[in-house]
Amino acid sequence: MTAALRGRALPGLAARSRPLRLLAWTGLGGILALGQVPFGLWPLALAALAAAIGAADRRSAGFAEGWALGLGHFGVALHWIVEPFLVEPDLFGWMAPFGLALMAGGLALFWGAAFGAARALRGGGLGLVALWSGAEALRSLAFDGFPWALIGHVWIGTPIMQAAALIGPHGLTLGTLLFALWVVRLGAGPRLAAPAALGLAVWLLLAPGPAGPPDPAAPVLRLVQPNVPQAEKWDPARQQEHLDRLLALSDGEAGAALTVWPETALAQPLDRAGPILAEGARRARSPVASGVIRSEGGRWFNSLVLTDAAGAPVALYDKAHLTPFGEYIPFQAWLSRWGLRGLADVMGEGFAAGPGPALMDLPGVGPARPLICYEGIFAEEIAAPGGRPRLLLLVTNDAWFGNWAGPRQHLSLARLRAVEQGVPVARAANTGISAMIDAQGRVLASLPLNAAGAIESPLPPVRPPTPYGRWGDWPALLAMGCLLGAAMLRRRGGAGIDPGAARP
Repeated sequence: MTAALRGRALPGLAARSRPLRLLAWTGLGGILALGQVPFGLWPLALAALAAAIGAADRRSAGFAEGWALGLGHFGVALHWIVEPFLVEPDLFGWMAPFGLALMAGGLALFWGAAFGAARALRGGGLGLVALWSGAEALRSLAFDGFPWALIGHVWIGTPIMQAAALIGPHGLTLGTLLFALWVVRLGAGPRLAAPAALGLAVWLLLAPGPAGPPDPAAPVLRLVQPNVPQAEKWDPARQQEHLDRLLALSDGEAGAALTVWPETALAQPLDRAGPILAEGARRARSPVASGVIRSEGGRWFNSLVLTDAAGAPVALYDKAHLTPFGEYIPFQAWLSRWGLRGLADVMGEGFAAGPGPALMDLPGVGPARPLICYEGIFAEEIAAPGGRPRLLLLVTNDAWFGNWAGPRQHLSLARLRAVEQGVPVARAANTGISAMIDAQGRVLASLPLNAAGAIESPLPPVRPPTPYGRWGDWPALLAMGCLLGAAMLRRRGGAGIDPGAARP
């Protein structure tokens, strides 16, 4: 066991053939990805982390090994990234394998850099933990950011997820890597009883238990899931059918405080959607919050509109963090020469970004932080001027993400946002998964994928402000810096280095 954790017995890690060695690291990355939703095999992920850290602790892993590990991880965890290219396969299908390869290979560069720096600095396992967690934080922000399939996300759906209220997503990653390093240093046998006992204690301590009964006075939200396939969404011949379904699913009693339609629920732009919104509010017997596209000054926006009880628009939010290649093309002037355009670009030149985070006052509910699709994955962007929200109102169109891993991972990130902020999430998704999520990340009510329907659910209570909500990622980033400093001090003192562990 000890030898395996330290990379001595892992197939391929000590292979003389470099291609076979790197192939083994890629396979190890694939095993690591099995800790992510929807697989949820976090024990395998911990074992893979321990094997990788053990090899770095012996200085038998560098940039190439880290990159190969990342390639396997992101290739498996983000395999759904091919789905948007298959919505219009005749136009974009040829790009699917290249899209996955570029995404996995590009994100793997962050892991490769962490492993390479750890070896160059001779920081051992502790140095790698600091640099690897720092690389995960960096890829969450750099080049517009993509904080998806972070190492710490293996805990979503387990009691350990509750720690995000204290330390956030990057703290979860750092803690996971430190735990794996502890296992490596202890080795096999009875000494592993200590981390096992601590893990069990933390698990039991953080377990939230079942949700309590709803507050009878809580406002009720109606979440509508029309289930319009992406390939049909903009087909003029199907639009009346889709609209009739949306309105029929909005029929409700007078008890709902708000009816929520998903992202781009209407094929008509906002300036032509007035009659539809009025009919929706009449059928729902409540105000409506709907995803819609709108134009202003020659620019198009992906927006969320709030109506009053008569269906007249009273508030508007424009999506601020747009999806690269989905809603706009980075370096568009150059890439357009090669015929590349946004997959969701129905306007010809993509969408414009809104001014930024904001709160929207929902009558009978309270202040809400609107989030449109991709915006829900950025933990550091949830806070908005004007105080703390009563809920996170998330509308999305996950039809782009396929029928399995993509939508489930997206839902899992909404659960993590709820825990981090201690604020419930109301999530309306076109094809699913629509859900009411409480402030501890529990899914109280939901609709399955690829099913048309609606759910009415009382809004769960808000928890007290969380440490992560107050301080954000700064404590985790500071801890990473301190650990890297400690690793460098150990190197100077000659500790933590196995003189015989140089790569053969």
